[in-house]
Amino acid sequence: MSLTDTVLRNAKPSDKDYTLADGQGLSILIKAKGGKWWRYRYRFAGKAKLLSFGTYPEVTLAEARTRRDNARKLLAQTPPVDPVDVKKAQKQALYGKYENTFEALAREWAESYFVTKSLSHKERTVRRLEIYIFPWLGKKPISDITAPDVLQVIQRPQNQNKLETAHRALQAIGQIFRYAVQNGKALRDVTGDLRGALPSPQVKHMASFTEPQQVAELLRAIDGFQGTFTVESALRLAPLVFTRPSELRRAKWGDIDLDNAIWAYRVSKTKTDHIVPLSNQALNILKQIHPFSGEGVFVFQGGHDPQKPMSESAINAALKRMGYDTKTQITGHGFRAMARTLLHERLNIDPAIIEHQLAHKVPDALGRAYNRTKFLEQRQSMMQIWADYLDELKADAIVLPFNQA
Repeated sequence: MSLTDTVLRNAKPSDKDYTLADGQGLSILIKAKGGKWWRYRYRFAGKAKLLSFGTYPEVTLAEARTRRDNARKLLAQTPPVDPVDVKKAQKQALYGKYENTFEALAREWAESYFVTKSLSHKERTVRRLEIYIFPWLGKKPISDITAPDVLQVIQRPQNQNKLETAHRALQAIGQIFRYAVQNGKALRDVTGDLRGALPSPQVKHMASFTEPQQVAELLRAIDGFQGTFTVESALRLAPLVFTRPSELRRAKWGDIDLDNAIWAYRVSKTKTDHIVPLSNQALNILKQIHPFSGEGVFVFQGGHDPQKPMSESAINAALKRMGYDTKTQITGHGFRAMARTLLHERLNIDPAIIEHQLAHKVPDALGRAYNRTKFLEQRQSMMQIWADYLDELKADAIVLPFNQA
């Protein structure tokens, strides 16, 4: 006889497990320790097989019969389909979906994407995701996230007057989606539908001094700064080499040739090899700090761990201690704009030579890419002229531009 809900409710555990049959392969197993489990027995390719449909009363009698009938339909197809295989595939799809959450894929992307980039860049990006994105999208399967979902999230920092943060967050989300598409975890990058959804951020230029009198006062202030020997040395070297702050703080002794006055390294931002000719003044600073850190890896070692470079905030912190506003007056990155402007406007140096020394990845007139040795002789001369010019400014001498007209 077919089962009824009354029979199922009244079925009590016994000393041993026992089974009540409903028909057409469907039965329910009454466990001696409690629990009522639906079972469907069938044959596939000549072998006896068993499929579980869950427990009663969570799975009702009517639902169990529907699942049995669906399994019978699979077996009746040509060729027949094994219901166990279908269940496994559905389970894998479900678990795979929830394993591929946005946060899981974002962290996987970060480990891959930032291999060749600076640790600080990676930390800033992941921290931005942790603050502005993960709390709302982190647990969602990436394949379920829509463009409106993303827009709603990135509008949060926008509404907090953090438009640049919103743009950077959207950029990272797009990169994560493209990573998911490449790895078969998503069908498309939905952020493409949000092009123009955020207003363009205002371009912010790094604070810098470009007037000789301002620069002279800054250089004298640097000479009078009292801090750790490491920071003092880095601060004095910064205007002479005008590299990116991250490159200065991570300068390695293995990349510096004191005998030939050359600092050669890999530019993290543009992924190009770069050469910085060292002026006599720059060489003097490096020779002074060499006895202090020359046995280690980094020229400017971290205060608490000599195996790590100086803190990324050290230069700006020193400038603040000297009384400068790093948002409106001068920042560690501002030495680059200072050099670019004064080298061209006051010393009449060819902009192409300056841009090459700044390691900007700008093709020349013939479309040729950046070449680390191009203009090297001119750049060596320029770096010494620049160092001498700064000394004259600092000494308050009258400095005239080189009129070549």
